[in-house]
Amino acid sequence: MTDAAAIDRFLEMMAAERGASRNTLAAYRRDLEQAAASMNGAIEAADVADLRQLMAGYQSLATSSAARKLSALRQFYAFLLDEGDRADNPALDIARPTTRRPLPRILTHDHVEHLFAQAEQEAAGEVPPAAAVRMLLLLELLYGSGLRASELVSLPRRAIAGEHEFLIIRGKGDKERLVPLSDRARRVLARWMPLIAEGAIWLFPSGRSHISRVRLFQMLRDLAARAGVDPTAVSPHVLRHAFATHLLEGGADLRALQLMLGHADIATTEIYTHVDSRRLVELVNRRHPLARMADVDAPAPSS
Repeated sequence: MTDAAAIDRFLEMMAAERGASRNTLAAYRRDLEQAAASMNGAIEAADVADLRQLMAGYQSLATSSAARKLSALRQFYAFLLDEGDRADNPALDIARPTTRRPLPRILTHDHVEHLFAQAEQEAAGEVPPAAAVRMLLLLELLYGSGLRASELVSLPRRAIAGEHEFLIIRGKGDKERLVPLSDRARRVLARWMPLIAEGAIWLFPSGRSHISRVRLFQMLRDLAARAGVDPTAVSPHVLRHAFATHLLEGGADLRALQLMLGHADIATTEIYTHVDSRRLVELVNRRHPLARMADVDAPAPSS
């Protein structure tokens, strides 16, 4: 059977049995025909060495593109294996190109201090504007509790649990988690609660619903401009990243951070381990059991 015939049969199966879309089928055909051309029409009989050489030629491509091409090959050979046309799937022995997660943008401690100084100044006084108290509380919850923008703006009043020590957050996948409230946030919350209209459902009401994510984004950037911080560097997501990074810098446990952020997979949380490498070296030198053992190579102190 020629490569062209094998590819046609594979695509027919993908359309009939798996309901692959027209775009998906076109992408598979393009990837497989390019692979066949690179191997001089010997894709059906290719071995692991052939595929490694093929994938080496994809190094100039984006990682996602190379990964897609390997996926097409794996499914193609799985089809040939099921059909009895091959005894193995050589593509399974090829490592999938890994997509490196981009490091999140974060704010420095100085930037955060400028934002809080401005928000606290605007919310100061015996009768501060309600909008200023709200902005300060929003900032406290973004940076102090690491909430997602969507979670924050849609907080119902009943989300406050216990003695105002926790928030009950309904996050991605409709999963609930408890997020601790800092003492600072609790004090601002106590100032904000009397300013909410009686009977309001939301913690941050606006009209018939709650403030929107877009409005939160705008409010943060306006605050940043007033605080002398580059507005383009500030967003709810950036403050969430700052919460996570600064907490890790302070010695927080990665597992505890995963629970607070509501990450289903700790691999997502591990992106925050990009903290200052010098600090990590200092941490090992100070906290590792070996740090408390005598250095056998160290010169003896002179008398």
